[in-house]
Amino acid sequence: MSNPIDSRSQSDYNLARFRAFLNKVWAVVSGQPTNLLSYDEIKEKLRIGGPIYRGLRTVRIDQIVGSLNRYHQFDRAFLPVQDDTEERWKSVDRAFYKDINLPPVVLYKVGQVYFVVDGHHRVSVARQQGQVFIEAEVRECATKVDITPNIKPEDLEILGTKVQFLERTNLDQLLPGVDIVLTIPDGFARMLEHIAVHRYFMGLDLKRDVSEDEAITHWYDTVYLPIIRIIRESKVLKAFPGKTEGDLYLWVLDHQHYLAENSGRPLQPPDEAARGFIKGVDPK
Repeated sequence: MSNPIDSRSQSDYNLARFRAFLNKVWAVVSGQPTNLLSYDEIKEKLRIGGPIYRGLRTVRIDQIVGSLNRYHQFDRAFLPVQDDTEERWKSVDRAFYKDINLPPVVLYKVGQVYFVVDGHHRVSVARQQGQVFIEAEVRECATKVDITPNIKPEDLEILGTKVQFLERTNLDQLLPGVDIVLTIPDGFARMLEHIAVHRYFMGLDLKRDVSEDEAITHWYDTVYLPIIRIIRESKVLKAFPGKTEGDLYLWVLDHQHYLAENSGRPLQPPDEAARGFIKGVDPK
């Protein structure tokens, strides 16, 4: 006669594998990958530091989005995608039914998300059983950019360029609390060009050398921020779902240069360019 707990664990595992299969089908149909994120890839692209031990904490399971070394064995919902996980998965599931206390999982924290170092099967079973929280030993890694649970693999490229932008400009140190968000792949590279041009013309106007730090803060105060204020006042952003204020800043500058090239007139001041751009948009 079969053990009832063994039977339930087998059923749970079969259901988890079936759900993983459905997720894979959905990924193919929708074009939206369901992979776990790789900690090593995040570390390389975002140049994160640490980790620093933060002790035992209670962590929301839906904030766990990646793995240190087993991202190929589970999907984004921490469902098992390989059969070699079966025996270990079922043993953890049996412990759940027997109310056996297992050691805390070990996680790396990066921004607002977590990566599993040890305890992948415990996370998988806990999520399958409907748990919202899990006990974890947490080690936090320093990062210049905020990472949220809805991050997608394709977001890493833009976040990587943002890290390069911040390392090049020190904007986060010069102006604490300022956070420029973009969805345009080459957006931060274009902003670096804007700052370089701004520094050049500042030097001509002031007839002296202008430091990078001075040029960066002056660009932010006299070019970027006036455009952002007009974008906010006009509420035009709601006409562009999924886009950011930073995206619209780039579009305004594109519009400014387009008008100058086609009219033969000098570049408009940033605020005038923003108002001209907004006039052509219905913000309903």
